[in-house]
Amino acid sequence: MRLVKELVDRLLAALGLVLLSLVFAGLALWIVLESGRPVLFRQPRAGKDGTPFSMLKFRTMVVNAVELGRDLNLSDDPYGLLPNDPRITRSGRFLRRTSLDELPQLWNVLRGQMSIVGPRPDLLEQVANYEPADRRRLAVKPGITGWAQVMGRDEIPWEERFRLDAWYVDNWSLGLDARIVLMTFTQLGRPEPEPVEDTLNIERARRSQPRS
Repeated sequence: MRLVKELVDRLLAALGLVLLSLVFAGLALWIVLESGRPVLFRQPRAGKDGTPFSMLKFRTMVVNAVELGRDLNLSDDPYGLLPNDPRITRSGRFLRRTSLDELPQLWNVLRGQMSIVGPRPDLLEQVANYEPADRRRLAVKPGITGWAQVMGRDEIPWEERFRLDAWYVDNWSLGLDARIVLMTFTQLGRPEPEPVEDTLNIERARRSQPRS
C-alpha cells in the first residue's frame, strides 16, 4: 500500500505541475511585479526520519522578512505566524488565503522528499527540540496537506498538532489520504486562520538557548 501511495504521489505531482504551469507563471509574474525577486522561498525542513530537505513555497513576505521581524521584535515565538503580520505582501495574503503558496511543493513531491498528504514539515530548529514522543510524526514523509491541517491548522496548539499527526501515522490508509484531500479542497479560500500563541515552541526555544 505504501508503494501505491508513492506512485500516486509522483503521478499527481507531475500532472499538477503540467496542468498548473500557467497558474505558476501568472503567480510568479504577480510576485515579481509587486515585490521583485525571488519568486520562490526556500527553507530547510525536516523530512522523513528528520532528514533535511529544501522546501519550496511561493514567497508571501517582503524579501527581508526575517531581518525585519527581528528588528521589530514582533513576537516571542521564533517559528509561528502572527495575526495581521505587516511583512506579508498583498499577493502573499491572497496566496496564503487560497493555499496557492504551497503549490511549488509539488516539485518536492515529485523528487520524493514530500507526499501529497502527511504531517507538515517542521523547521530543523523545532525538530532539534522534539520530545521523544513528538518524533512519531517523522516516521512518514511530510505532506502538502495533512490531518492536523484540516482539523485546525494554526488555530490549534502544537500539543494537539503532535497528537493529530501521531494518530495519522498510526491509522494511515489510502482512504484516509483521500478524505484529507477532499477536506483540504473544502477549506480553500477560507479566511486566513487566527494563529494561537505557540507557547510550546517558545518555551523549548528558550530552554535550548545557552546560558550566559
